[in-house]
Amino acid sequence: MPPPKDVVKIAIQMVGAIPQLIELQQTKPLASVIKDVCDAWSLPNAERYALQYADGRQTYITESNRRDIKNGSILRLTTSPDQEAERLYIGIQSKNVDVKTDSLKKLASLSQDVTFAQEFISRNGLKQIYSIVEEGNDTGEMLAHTLKAFTELMEHDFVSWENLSTVFIKKIVSYVNMNAVDASIQQLSLSILENMVPTSRLLFEVVKKEVTLDRLLTHLQVTNAQLQLKAMALLIALLLSASDTERRDMMEYLREKNIRQFIHKNIIHSSEPLGDEMAHYLYVLQSVSLNLREHRMKMSMDPYSQEQRDLLQSLRQTAFELESEAAAGTFSTERRRSLCAKEFRKLGFLNNSNPAEDLRRAPPGLLALDNMVYFSRNTPNAYSRFILENSSREDKHECPFARSSIQLTLILCEILHIGEPCSETAQAFYPMFFGQDNFFEELFSICIQLVNKTWKEMRATQEDFDKVMQVVREQITRTLSLKPTSLELFKTRVNALNYSEILKLRQTERLHQEETLAVPVLELREKLKPELLELIRQQRLLHLCEGTLFRKISSRRRQDKLWYCRLSPNHKVLHYGDVEEGVQSPPIESLTEKIPVADMKMLLVGKECPHTKEKSSGKQNKDVLELAFSIVHDVEEYCLNFIAPTRYEFCLWTDGLNVLLGKEMTSERTQTDLDVLLSMELKLRLLDLENISIPDNPPPIPKPPSNLNFCYDFSHAEQ
Repeated sequence: MPPPKDVVKIAIQMVGAIPQLIELQQTKPLASVIKDVCDAWSLPNAERYALQYADGRQTYITESNRRDIKNGSILRLTTSPDQEAERLYIGIQSKNVDVKTDSLKKLASLSQDVTFAQEFISRNGLKQIYSIVEEGNDTGEMLAHTLKAFTELMEHDFVSWENLSTVFIKKIVSYVNMNAVDASIQQLSLSILENMVPTSRLLFEVVKKEVTLDRLLTHLQVTNAQLQLKAMALLIALLLSASDTERRDMMEYLREKNIRQFIHKNIIHSSEPLGDEMAHYLYVLQSVSLNLREHRMKMSMDPYSQEQRDLLQSLRQTAFELESEAAAGTFSTERRRSLCAKEFRKLGFLNNSNPAEDLRRAPPGLLALDNMVYFSRNTPNAYSRFILENSSREDKHECPFARSSIQLTLILCEILHIGEPCSETAQAFYPMFFGQDNFFEELFSICIQLVNKTWKEMRATQEDFDKVMQVVREQITRTLSLKPTSLELFKTRVNALNYSEILKLRQTERLHQEETLAVPVLELREKLKPELLELIRQQRLLHLCEGTLFRKISSRRRQDKLWYCRLSPNHKVLHYGDVEEGVQSPPIESLTEKIPVADMKMLLVGKECPHTKEKSSGKQNKDVLELAFSIVHDVEEYCLNFIAPTRYEFCLWTDGLNVLLGKEMTSERTQTDLDVLLSMELKLRLLDLENISIPDNPPPIPKPPSNLNFCYDFSHAEQ
């Protein structure tokens, strides 16, 4: 008979004693449980003891988390958090260097526990930490333990970062700015400053002033990958917390210092593989850089601005330089105006008498004008060839440069997500972005020539403008999905993907769709579905057995803490636990926490998850909502909360958990995988019917014959 739900069988250890095997009554007060354990070992003063997990993070057991204890858990009887906090509070003030160092080391370890942290902070323990940092000149092991303990204590959000003194902050800054300091101390100092920056405008300004961009660039150029990562994290925190003007100035300074070339050569193309965290920071840097164009994208052209009018006129003058000079000397004002209108029409403006009207639509606003001017100034030959080639064509076949440029700029803004907030978890950056100065403008210059090429291939007229731009969008997105490493490679591939290739791809997709819509094929699909769905279920469970590395994300920042979760090979238990950075696939024995599949009640996703409800409901958390899911388990309905590293992992895990719960797989990935498998299976089954049309209805069954005399009577033969 299974034990009641409020009773768990556990083991309790103590150094120098024989372990006890007990049945823990969850309804019994924890103090009474500890007293019974102490009595069994003849230990007085039970109030001085507490229970904690023997493995993993060794969290203290409290009334609030005791329901997390599972059957088979191993606990340890140890000093209570208040006693330990008091002992370490005294220990870190010791005059004996060894005692002080050991106390700080122990403090750094125990401070991860919220119960201990609360006890230590309530004794004004942080004040002692401040004193050690502010008054000490040590830069060795003792300081490293002190900074680690401070970081862990602040992680619990009991104390505001704004309470830090100027002296303390400047001391932390000095460790970042000093050369002869241990790398571990610099890493911790950079991490502390990174946490500090987003919390208030005042702290941002202090850090920005004290830690120069030059200093951060110096740290980025070291060979120590962790130090490089922390420097990048602080740089990104400063950029995200800066005002628009400050961000623009910082990015301009970084551009002057050639950070792009350094990242491209020493980080992206480093011998070491790029970690998830660094990939995210590169994505943010790319996003911040591209978003500098947002204000131009949203700004309509002002027809009364002399600067903007000069830019517009420069387009005409570059294309028709000789004609313009001749006209200036011989024609009247009215004739010159008429000639200008004609030239603007040749440039492809819809409103040739007042071309500024074409640029009043925002987006793309003035960004389209900037792109056209950049193209005309940096590739004048290609620009002139585009304009003159089209102005000599018949009216109905000329490709309108200006109209195409405006629409192309809008397409590129949508593809590159210009004007959208940075995602908290995305890692999708384009390596070619860091391989080219003026990436957006150079990309435009390649794509506007692609527009002209595609226009000619389609033999398009003005009525076909939208169709041409749809093809160009498809050419760009298909090529970008291949992740070319340089703009030159992008140019080669996008030009190779000509209109005829696009037609072939579309035709293949259409034929495939038509084949699969025939009635007999649809019936065959339905018969194959159960078998293939079972195959997908097995794949999902296999993925859960392999396990995934998840990252803990708070509302304040991306966390460095990692945990791993995997399903047991017999599909009966979910194992999970904290792991260190760099661990790819920990053995199942090292994952100390467990959830029996039989105890799982339901799966929650997105806004239903408790850990998303705790967060602020800002637009920056939208991507987290799309990756969040929770498992509700036990009678008390406790939750194990996840934030998947990618949408792909989210789909596989939610599908796998639904399979374990005996429910349908609901992710979009299931439908995609099913379509792919059905397509492959159907093609194999219909291979012999190639070029044979499949009728919608089966052939009619012939009428039965008038007699059955042609049948042989076996009964006579047997006699």
